[in-house]
Amino acid sequence: MSKLLIVESPTKVKSIKKYLGGDYKVMASMGHIRDLPKSKLGVDIDNNFKPQYINMPDKKDLIKSLKEAAAECDEVYLATDPDREGEAISWHLAQLLALNINDKNRVTFNEITKTGVLAGIKEPRRLNMDLVDAQQARRVLDRIVGYKLSPFLWKKVKSGLSAGRVQTVALKLIVEREREIEKFISEEFWTVDAKLASGRKSFSAKLCGDINGNKFESVKTGDEAQNIVNDLENATYTVSEIKKGKRNRQPAPPFITSTLQQEASRKLGFTGQRTMRIAQQLYEGVEIAGTGVTGLITYMRTDSLRISEEARAAANGYITERFGSKYLPSSPRYFKTKSGAQDAHEAIRPTVITLSPDKVKDSLSSEQYKLYKLIWERFIASLMAVCVQDTVNVLITANNYLFKASGYSVRFDGFTALYEEGKDEEGDKEGSLPEMNEGDILKLRGLDANQHFTQPPARFTEPTLIKALDENGIGRPSTYAPIISNILNRDYIEREKKSLKPTKLGIVVVDLLAEYFKKIFDVKFTAGLEVQLDKIGAGELDWIDTISGFYEDFDKHYKKAEVSLDGKRVKVPATETDVICEKCGSRMVVKSSRFGKFLACPNYPDCKNTKPVPEDEVKQPCPKCGSKLIKRTSKKGKKFYGCSNYPKCDFAAPGVPTGEICKECGGFIISGIRGRNYCMNGDCVTRKTKKSTNSKEN
Repeated sequence: MSKLLIVESPTKVKSIKKYLGGDYKVMASMGHIRDLPKSKLGVDIDNNFKPQYINMPDKKDLIKSLKEAAAECDEVYLATDPDREGEAISWHLAQLLALNINDKNRVTFNEITKTGVLAGIKEPRRLNMDLVDAQQARRVLDRIVGYKLSPFLWKKVKSGLSAGRVQTVALKLIVEREREIEKFISEEFWTVDAKLASGRKSFSAKLCGDINGNKFESVKTGDEAQNIVNDLENATYTVSEIKKGKRNRQPAPPFITSTLQQEASRKLGFTGQRTMRIAQQLYEGVEIAGTGVTGLITYMRTDSLRISEEARAAANGYITERFGSKYLPSSPRYFKTKSGAQDAHEAIRPTVITLSPDKVKDSLSSEQYKLYKLIWERFIASLMAVCVQDTVNVLITANNYLFKASGYSVRFDGFTALYEEGKDEEGDKEGSLPEMNEGDILKLRGLDANQHFTQPPARFTEPTLIKALDENGIGRPSTYAPIISNILNRDYIEREKKSLKPTKLGIVVVDLLAEYFKKIFDVKFTAGLEVQLDKIGAGELDWIDTISGFYEDFDKHYKKAEVSLDGKRVKVPATETDVICEKCGSRMVVKSSRFGKFLACPNYPDCKNTKPVPEDEVKQPCPKCGSKLIKRTSKKGKKFYGCSNYPKCDFAAPGVPTGEICKECGGFIISGIRGRNYCMNGDCVTRKTKKSTNSKEN
């Protein structure tokens, strides 16, 4: 009996076929095969919001091949990705191939290993129409908002803009943070630090109060600080109190989608898109020397912290063998998944615990190795014993003042022997303190009065924005990377080193949409809608009723905005540059046209001078590390685009990256002559057939 198994990605085909044998023909759908049309709304508002799906034009030949293969086989199984999007793709395939949706023809693989594939193929099930409805609801909601509000922005601001149900809320968070920074009034304060010595070892202590119990960690003026220093120069520094204790540091849980993106950004400098692209490769399968094609990690789109008992046992065995039994906790550690999270899949973990990063390093690319090492170490460390630290807090009296010094020493390193979680902001570092006893007289080596200023809240970075979106329940973790990429590509935000800063255009767009669609782009409302989508997926809500309730309110606000802004346009303030107009001496400003950006004199029409933007200005960030791209010229006179972070990052391409990934080989898509996009990987099959490629829809 011949069987057809359809997966999403072509890179899975070889991996899965190896495990299933000759009875199965394995083909890939290459992502979605049907979608809403690009030329119109594609949603019948008056007919229960019925989506008007069409076969994707660029999938014509593939659809023909799938139909022919299905007709030749006795059974067809749908094995697209094990998430809401994958469920919808399977449903579309069932519609296209005229399969019975009540048949048990849906299989899922949490990991692309022999065990994972065989376990999945043994447990076929019916299509989960609740998950399909949840995906349709999201798609329809996003289409309504995007196709209604994008033209609205074209008419009221400028052409080429876009609005998104979730991306606009993410942009709003960035703009609101920028306004907090602008409104912040910095205040001066001073600290007084004493450098002391006990025996031969020196340490620092901070002024914290006086002996009457008055606490002050800062002093308001320099004169006040200097008076304190004068009072303390000839004082006797006596150890008045020592408190010793013990604390346990717990390891971080294994990765979920959002935390993986955050940590990969902190530790590896990867953008969210780059992280998810590499994780997809590790999940789908990599050729490992001596093992063959192997999926190295479990499915990377998950909110769950659950892990299988088999994986736990394997990890415990590895920990015992490498570190010893004392590095196992006294009782198994279980992590609690946050309320409302999707629990269909395990946390992100290595599929084969014994395939340590060092064993597979030679079979992986540099970026694959770095990400796999991060995932592997995080998972193993999450099951290891706590780090035990001995703490000491010392109070020191000098005249009427109190100083405090804190430190710790590691009694048992525990999980830190392998891995420690990165931090978004570095706090005060504690060091070890010398042995002291109450009543000891310490030697003063120096006093410092240091001026400080209170700091505004920090701008969002990619990991802190992802964290904020996740904590506020905005969107799904799998959408965070494309959201950030979209608002960067639309010129709504820009990177300033690692920070994300709104542009003047981004601020105008947010202000306009927030004024007329306040509820729609409210953080709590957006999070509540996400909860409703999850309830649709759980079979608790009807998707048509949910959209109907949303649309009624949305349409009312839309019509009101159209009337209020009839005949009006919102002007985007020009960005001034350091380039001087040689005709009138004014600072030139950046303008945009349908041909791109250019420099123009602000005194138009009195002065009509224009010139190109300097060649090194490239909007798209480096797809490898997120740094700025610079247009360069090779020794042979050829133009190319290279990373400004060279030599730390070696990205270079003959065209500007589009932000998309080749679905055939995972390479970067770049723009070429006459606007043709192509994969920069010269060995890619698409280069041989001279067909342009687009990234798989998230």
